[in-house]
Amino acid sequence: MKIINDIKIFQKNIKGHFLTVIRHKKEVMKNCFLCGLIWQGITHDLSKFSPEEFFAGVMNYQGDRSPNEGERDNYGYSKAWMHHKGRNKHHFEYWTDYNRETKELTPVCMPKKYVVEMFCDRIAASKVYMGDNYNDSEPLNYYLKGKKKRNLHQKTAEELERLLRMLEEKGEKETFRYIRRAVLLHREL
Repeated sequence: MKIINDIKIFQKNIKGHFLTVIRHKKEVMKNCFLCGLIWQGITHDLSKFSPEEFFAGVMNYQGDRSPNEGERDNYGYSKAWMHHKGRNKHHFEYWTDYNRETKELTPVCMPKKYVVEMFCDRIAASKVYMGDNYNDSEPLNYYLKGKKKRNLHQKTAEELERLLRMLEEKGEKETFRYIRRAVLLHREL
């Protein structure tokens, strides 16, 4: 009986995790397309379908938060997250390097196109996990909650926060239009 129940839970988690990843990916793709980042929209988070990330996601699926958090709850760290952040340049954690002077890992300024993809990702994650409770303030609220703990390059942090504040104040349509024009014309964000 327990085995049958475990199989049913596993099947439910496969479906739930897969649909969550697809919903998230579609939302990021839409956002990236609106910003003019077509290739990044298409290729966003493809590593989530790798065995290292997908099966960890299934085993730790909860539906209302990232399965990486569940994996951290269970093991103290997320092996899937370490795999993910090392392959996806839209995560600020990817952009760290060894500093010869301080002998520490330090943040590196992210290229604008990845800051924009990170922005699109943050909106999508907020929409997927918050559902009907989402509004254009939520991505900024999430960012501000963890701001002091994140190790972002100062310029990257300023660019991301400016875009999140613009989203809160002016909405998606105007913010995406601004990003599209700024990125495609290679102007400063």
